[in-house]
Amino acid sequence: MNVLWLQSAGCGGCTMSLLCAEAPNVFDTLHGAGITFLWHPSLSVETGDEVRALLARIEALEVPLDVLCIEGSILTGPKGTGKFQMLSGTGRSILDWVRSLAPLAQNVVAVGTCATYGGVTSAGSNPAGAIGVQYDGYEPGGALPEDFRARSGLPVINVAGCPTHPDWVTETLLLLASDALEARSLDQVGRPLFYAENLVHHACPKNEFYEFKASAEKLSQLGCMMEHLGCIGTQAVGDCNIRGWNGGGSCTKAGYPCINCTAPEFEEPNHSFIETPKFAGIPVGLPSDMPKAWFMALASLSKAATPTRLAENAVADRIKIAPKIGHRKK
Repeated sequence: MNVLWLQSAGCGGCTMSLLCAEAPNVFDTLHGAGITFLWHPSLSVETGDEVRALLARIEALEVPLDVLCIEGSILTGPKGTGKFQMLSGTGRSILDWVRSLAPLAQNVVAVGTCATYGGVTSAGSNPAGAIGVQYDGYEPGGALPEDFRARSGLPVINVAGCPTHPDWVTETLLLLASDALEARSLDQVGRPLFYAENLVHHACPKNEFYEFKASAEKLSQLGCMMEHLGCIGTQAVGDCNIRGWNGGGSCTKAGYPCINCTAPEFEEPNHSFIETPKFAGIPVGLPSDMPKAWFMALASLSKAATPTRLAENAVADRIKIAPKIGHRKK
């Protein structure tokens, strides 16, 4: 299976993340599955005329295109021309190339939240007209129309994340190589379910604090960050705390709140990422599948039952009180 990778408007962080794949690394993983890059702007040695010739051969159907990967948002400005983001040396915009190449590909994969939904590059007034490959935020229809389907019959596969977990990219490509990814394998905004059927909250190292509503009050403290520090891991899809990043890390494990970077429009929460908006003292962003009244009742009971160990450790930067060692009475 061959892959053509284009980088559009973004920071290149998803490629950097991909290079951090471990045990095995990304090159061994893809090579072992028979997956090769026709071209990747950061990893391939070809440049200039060689790349232009390759693109011409793909458009002429002389080189089959199995997977078109796009990293970074697609710029539509000025005035819908896309000329704010040109593919150097071709005289054509990335917008034009995506619309030309996508129908030729067996599958199209948007890599990272910029490519999937617009992401950080679409924040604010968005003067460059940044959009995703098949979504504009939550709205279907981006650089490609809502009804676009690749030759496989699948819509654009949205491997969202800012950046993406390297395993999410490699696993998606491995599934495509084995013809094991179907429309039912994607959620309602095109994310692969193998990671989108989990919440970041699952296996979070702060879950004991969450259960007793023992909350951190500032960064670097050990407690749950939902109540005061903006963490929305209970609403964010991703298996970040299950498979871990780069040997086992995650945002919450490192002491930073989950900002729901796999979601459309995460980049504009209308408040600081480390602030929990509240109404009458109640966090607005409650778990998405839990009625507010139930949550408040549970929270009140949990706080009343919080062990001293958790209450004190929650607002400390290291364990102050270790768990007691107990034993059964005979």
